[in-house]
Amino acid sequence: MDGRAVAPAAGTVLNALATGVGSAFAIDLETTATVELTDDGEVTGEVTGQPDADTTLVERCVEFTIDEYAELAGLEPATVGAQIQTESEVPMASGLKSSSAAANATVLATLDALEVVDSVDRIDACRLGVRAARDAGVTVTGAFDDASASMLGGITVTDNATDELLARDERDWYALVYTPPEQSFSADADVSACERIAPMADLVEELALEGRYGEAMTVNGFAFAGALGFSTAPMLEVMPDVEGVSLSGTGPSYVAVGEEETLEAVRNRWADRDGTTRLLRTRTDGTRTTNTP
Repeated sequence: MDGRAVAPAAGTVLNALATGVGSAFAIDLETTATVELTDDGEVTGEVTGQPDADTTLVERCVEFTIDEYAELAGLEPATVGAQIQTESEVPMASGLKSSSAAANATVLATLDALEVVDSVDRIDACRLGVRAARDAGVTVTGAFDDASASMLGGITVTDNATDELLARDERDWYALVYTPPEQSFSADADVSACERIAPMADLVEELALEGRYGEAMTVNGFAFAGALGFSTAPMLEVMPDVEGVSLSGTGPSYVAVGEEETLEAVRNRWADRDGTTRLLRTRTDGTRTTNTP
């Protein structure tokens, strides 16, 4: 049996490193996972085009999903193995939630292969991927905010300490994404520096829960750029034209949101910088199974 799923990346409204409450929104960059079940009990993964990539996260996702749901499929968990293949449009260690997208796609592909995907609530599937991310050591906060936005689509606000979904909303935005050439791993972030700006994070949370997402992400961007040692210049370059702009995650990417025409007009300001600039749509449909390559 095999399964296939695709999951979108996400941008940041509120970084959860300060208080444990975070907020993110799905964007149109995708990670695809294909899972083929075997009967040897072995789980192995590979990343297309990256033979040396660490596949611990996706392997944990499959293992946890099999442990949780194989019996629902009428199988004995200890005998079920899998071969996993992922491919992604999402640059790794860029602040665009590549790990959350990979985890979500892998969990849903595994559920698809087990033929139980319609029996599992999407938020429960999301929590499985978050548990795997913590176990694999690829996240500081558990990234339930990022994972929930990728799994459900739209904008989510979450408590990452309890894996509780506090709010979900949708906005018909375009997103302008600037990714510098360097990488930044969230597990290496200076958590203590972020905790010192907790009062600013509380303000961002209030704004997000009021639906003032653009303002929220801009306040977040300036606060966390300072805490994490990133330049605020890219954000200043597109203000005040955009609805919101922020450092995404722990960097190094920046994401601005607004109308397509506005973002097209400011795109050149980021395009002159080293790195990659993309104009994308936000996503409301989240992670989904697909049998079409």
